[in-house]
Amino acid sequence: MDQRIGLLAYYSLVRVAQGFFLGILIGTPLGFLLGVSAPLYKMLDPVIQVLRPISLAWLPLGLVIFQKSEPAALFAIAVCSMWPTVLNTMAGVRAIPQDYWNIAKVLRLSRLTTFTKIVLPATLPQMFTGFRLSLGIAWLVIVAAEMLTGTPGVGGFLWQEYNSLIYSHILLAILTIGIVGFLLDRLMGMAEMKLRAL
Repeated sequence: MDQRIGLLAYYSLVRVAQGFFLGILIGTPLGFLLGVSAPLYKMLDPVIQVLRPISLAWLPLGLVIFQKSEPAALFAIAVCSMWPTVLNTMAGVRAIPQDYWNIAKVLRLSRLTTFTKIVLPATLPQMFTGFRLSLGIAWLVIVAAEMLTGTPGVGGFLWQEYNSLIYSHILLAILTIGIVGFLLDRLMGMAEMKLRAL
């Protein structure tokens, strides 16, 4: 842990990026499926509501499965962060006006065209809200996971400095966590604005 705070933040960000992208790769298609299929939603909603609050309890399970802290942390990030993406994407699809679906039928649009021209643009705002929430959760989870596993990163540094009672370093770690979380949210907002402009 005797490294610069910027390098430790970089370690954490790499893990967050990997776990976050894994989470949205799973969560986004699942959200679309739940949005278009009412029977699937009724079947899976109870399962989602049971799994969603488990949060950091996924980390010990990941340690049991993978036997290493690095893949266990990625597993915990992916599973914890995917739910806002799932739920917001699903809500975005279900909020599409029926007129849009009727137009697709009248014009005899293919499923791919319907998705790219109607479903995706209409869902994008809520989907990106889910992405932003998921990214925030991913950042929280990695800090906590590093604290619990002692993995090099901002969370691991914070826990080490707490045990050493070096209060200035504790404050530095807390400030770094807050600033990085703020920057991640702003970057996601900028990405959303650029996609909407396309």
